[in-house]
Amino acid sequence: MNIHNETILILDFGSQTTQLIARRIREQKVYCEIHPFSLAIEKIREMAPAGIVLSGGPFSVYDSDAPHSNPKILDLDIPILGICYGAQLLILQCGGQVEKAENREFGKAELQVLRTDGLFAGLETGEVHHHQVWMSHGDRVEVVPEGFETTAISAHSPHAALRHDKKPLVAVQFHPEVVHTLIGTDVLRNFIFGICDCSPDWTMHSFIETTVKAIKQLVGDQKVICALSGGVDSSVTAAIVHRAIGDQLTCIYVNNGLMRTGESEAILRFFRQTSKLNVIDVNASDFFLSELKGILEPEIKRKKIGLGFIKIFEDEAKKLGEVAFLAQGTLYPDVIESVSFRGEAPIKSHHNVGGLPEVMKLELIEPLRELFKDEVRKLGLELGLPEEAIYRQPFPGPGLGIRIMGEITRDRLEIVRQADVIVLDEMKKHGWYRKVWQSFAVLLPIQTVGVMGDGRTYEYVIAIRCVDSRDAMTADWSRVPYDILGIISTRIINEVRGVNRVVYDISSKPPSTIEWE
Repeated sequence: MNIHNETILILDFGSQTTQLIARRIREQKVYCEIHPFSLAIEKIREMAPAGIVLSGGPFSVYDSDAPHSNPKILDLDIPILGICYGAQLLILQCGGQVEKAENREFGKAELQVLRTDGLFAGLETGEVHHHQVWMSHGDRVEVVPEGFETTAISAHSPHAALRHDKKPLVAVQFHPEVVHTLIGTDVLRNFIFGICDCSPDWTMHSFIETTVKAIKQLVGDQKVICALSGGVDSSVTAAIVHRAIGDQLTCIYVNNGLMRTGESEAILRFFRQTSKLNVIDVNASDFFLSELKGILEPEIKRKKIGLGFIKIFEDEAKKLGEVAFLAQGTLYPDVIESVSFRGEAPIKSHHNVGGLPEVMKLELIEPLRELFKDEVRKLGLELGLPEEAIYRQPFPGPGLGIRIMGEITRDRLEIVRQADVIVLDEMKKHGWYRKVWQSFAVLLPIQTVGVMGDGRTYEYVIAIRCVDSRDAMTADWSRVPYDILGIISTRIINEVRGVNRVVYDISSKPPSTIEWE
């Protein structure tokens, strides 16, 4: 159910920057959602969006298998903004012609604005005024369809931007969502407010009001249990559900045996001392280790851990009497990564998204399902949670289970726990803990030859992973100073039995993911 008064709908054609479009729109305090390009026209009518954005994509519109949205959206009288591939598709479906460009445009380009209204309201025009934009295309519009006019040009795009003279249809060949397009915010603001006539009223305060109201209406006088891990997502989930229904909420903390050193004790102490939440502690370490014995495949690990959580929640719910709902901290990146595009496999299953509701007897409440991580942190502060709870580095639901490559055993868990303590200790000690998005240790399933003292060793390898990110949709490896990495490496090799080599992961997302499994 869409509880927002105004929504911008983004139809995704596979661009790596689709999530950036959503971020830029939300920064203007307007709510938006990303859906596959194939979203049914009936669903679009039901959503009644204030505007639609057609994203870019890695295709050519004339390819035999090129993805096409339903052309009936053109008849809905809803403003539409096409970006790059989305612009070419919009023009094609309106009767124009798109062809391979003689000169492709990738990277920075100079845009000359011809019309300073609509998308370019407030910007300078004329041959002496050029605006830096970011292009990424090998095709271009060659024939402008009837009713459209060109509003901007570039050196290799004679129709770099177009608009319909009667319908609210606009198209840009460049990417306004990326920072390299210096007028990107202006263009998106002009679309959102000038063409879609939205109001900047989607704030964390308004989100709390509408979400609390929706939870109250959904739950009524029934009971809810919350999957509490101690991380930011589940903590904020518990806080907003508790605000809505108070004592009808019982939080269940499950120690799956895959937590970091001392983490379970710290989590329980924090919630019992600083909140009014009713928290039940379940130690299920032996159960999870038994379930994971001999499991090597990452997807099976995630499924086993997720299904194990659900079983325990259902068992605990029975002890509480009639419980109807399970609240959990699913975020928008989890949802996006778990949705297939063009029928292909999703990037990976998330323990709280990957098909689990089908096996549950409890109905899900996911109040953060629409939010990115930094939005969740803002929400937590708005709800009154302390900064130390809000600005903890993200920790995956499957815990250390996806930071041990290969089989999970007690001995391997102990190795990665000890290494992880050292990583976090040194990052905090040197002031880098809050500078990076995540920093952690990964145990690799290989052993290498080393020399300690006068003896030969054949022991495990630890990989250190530190990344910079804003919402986990994209990430770059962190340029942690060599001196700090050197200290971490020396301490791990000296203090963690069974390790004789430490490596540093310098891959970004994409093509890699943040976690190794």
